[in-house]
Amino acid sequence: MINLITWLLRIAVFVILAVFASKNSQPVVLQYYLDQSQSLELPLSVALLIFFALGVLITALFVRCRCHN
Repeated sequence: MINLITWLLRIAVFVILAVFASKNSQPVVLQYYLDQSQSLELPLSVALLIFFALGVLITALFVRCRCHN
């Protein structure tokens, strides 16, 4: 029963994220701070996903370092 609930929750989260990504597909331009001539154009949902993943990675690294001290 718990396994079924887990899979239903995963499917619900996937559907919510898929709808979010499809509704936020307009391109955004990311410009580097020091060099204004270089820029990167990505869909908004991809940019948010990248920065969310970077935040998770940085947090995991800090937690791991803190636990080992």
